[in-house]
Amino acid sequence: MKQVKQRTFLVALLVLLLLTGTVIFCVKYAVSGREWAEFPANGHAYTEGRLSSGQILDRNGVLLYDAASGQYAEDGELRMATLHAVGDPDNNISTSAKAALDSHLIGYNFLTGTTTGGHRLYLTLDAELNRTAYEALAGRKGTVAVYNYQTGDILCMVSTPTFDPADPPEISDDDEGYEGVYLNRFLSSAFPPGSVFKLVTAAAAVDHIPDLWDRTFTCSGSVDIEGDRITCPYAHGQMDFRDALACSCNGVFAQLAVELGGDTLRSYAESAGLLSEHTVSGIPAASGSFEVSSGSQLGWSGVGQFNDLVNPCSLLTLMGTIAGDGTAAQPRLIARETSMSGISRTTDVDAESISTWSKSTCLLLRNMMRNNVTASYGQYRFGDLPVCAKSGTAEVGVGEAPHSWFCGFLDDPDTPLAFVVLVENGGSGVDAAGSVAAAVLQQAVTGE
Repeated sequence: MKQVKQRTFLVALLVLLLLTGTVIFCVKYAVSGREWAEFPANGHAYTEGRLSSGQILDRNGVLLYDAASGQYAEDGELRMATLHAVGDPDNNISTSAKAALDSHLIGYNFLTGTTTGGHRLYLTLDAELNRTAYEALAGRKGTVAVYNYQTGDILCMVSTPTFDPADPPEISDDDEGYEGVYLNRFLSSAFPPGSVFKLVTAAAAVDHIPDLWDRTFTCSGSVDIEGDRITCPYAHGQMDFRDALACSCNGVFAQLAVELGGDTLRSYAESAGLLSEHTVSGIPAASGSFEVSSGSQLGWSGVGQFNDLVNPCSLLTLMGTIAGDGTAAQPRLIARETSMSGISRTTDVDAESISTWSKSTCLLLRNMMRNNVTASYGQYRFGDLPVCAKSGTAEVGVGEAPHSWFCGFLDDPDTPLAFVVLVENGGSGVDAAGSVAAAVLQQAVTGE
């Protein structure tokens, strides 16, 4: 009888230990299961350290990458146009979908784990629009992006230089043709903004200088600020504030910057979102910078030079908020997520909105940016598209051609699109970057 009791006790103890272990495992599985699934040693999701489950597609269902086979899109030019969005074989592009959104591709589920073969991740991108942007850049370094400022969908996100991920080249450290090739210039870089920053100075001037619209300015080609000359490409003559933005007169905006003060300009750059880090579906974007200064240095800052730096993603979002009367959707890259059998899955996306300046200030800027196109840049460049824009020609160093910027939006509620184009060392903003924007916007609106 005594032996039976002892054996019963031992069995009960073993059962208790088993139950305790099962409970501990279940708790750890619930807490850490996703982390375990995403560990590169997980043979269900990775093969030799490379993701082997899931697919990446564009918004229209065009297959851009299949992890199980390691195959990219069939079209070579399409592969190059979407490289920085999709990713390279070794995940050197850390902000790509392959590298940064791998948890979505693995498709971990509490009940099935990673045995379903991953998920289909549909990006907001239009692959053909990316191709148009890539072709328009014509081998020049830079970035092009277009997004719907009402929904947040990024339709185009191209960064160059690029390469074919299906046939990666040998890239040496001193190869200038591939300089910064693993960097998504739209998300991870910051550049001198040049005259596109005049929109910040203009917004501050509209809000803080009561007689701004009654003033008349005279440009003789340069202005002296504390012994330093702020120059313009040529003498603009007499103009009002509206014309000063259309002419992009450095002298006028340098003087306005000094009058406003460095603290005011920094606060407007900050409220515009140009100095903070944005995220795109959880992928971080670089922040810009503005150094508070005085005198001629502040004058140069007011026209987008000195130590000013702007991230293209932040600038794109600002364009959206101006178009949206001070509010726009947070840019996002994930459109939807499904199982491999097509069942929709709940996806965490950036649904919140971003606010910048007041509605009245944005309305004035929108009208002035429309005037820029009709009075200065030329509506003929854009056909019938109601483009509102600001160009920028950012000086980057002695002996180097300036960076070319063109940013803005369409003044049409049926096509709520904002855009940004940067052509490194491209020269004139409206000529180099503006022509790229024209081609991409035409494709985005008409499909041609």
